[in-house]
Amino acid sequence: MSPSTEAYEVRPAGSPADREACFAVRKEVFVAEQGVDEEIEYDAYDAVAVHVLAVRADGVPLGTGRLLHGEAAAAKTGGEAGVGSLGRLAVVREARGLGVGVALVRAVEEAARARGLTAVDLHAQTHALGFYERLGYTAYGPQFPDAGIPHRAMRRAL
Repeated sequence: MSPSTEAYEVRPAGSPADREACFAVRKEVFVAEQGVDEEIEYDAYDAVAVHVLAVRADGVPLGTGRLLHGEAAAAKTGGEAGVGSLGRLAVVREARGLGVGVALVRAVEEAARARGLTAVDLHAQTHALGFYERLGYTAYGPQFPDAGIPHRAMRRAL
């Protein structure tokens, strides 16, 4: 069966194996595909973030994302209480266009709601602005570089 016809699920990455799968997806997408330095791809926030994982029925990881909340989110959200930070959203090339990214964003938003947050911020690569706009996010502030890639801040109220 091709990746486009196989079922997948999105779940919190609760086990060490799930977290390793998240990191493997990030390495494939950000480090190998986009050329992000591996030393800056992984950070101290990984230890405190809520990670979500999209996995195909046969166990193949398809995508990941993370939510920062509380003190960990403050540097990325301007310190506003009640605002989480969605980040490190990555979908492997073979799974793009299948709704995996949308499912991951919604799972992060659900995790944010469960923690009492009222909005989610993110730093979107500029080529992905339309994707996030379709999901209800609004860009604000100027464009800025992150890992050498142009980004814009975006927010969605929950």
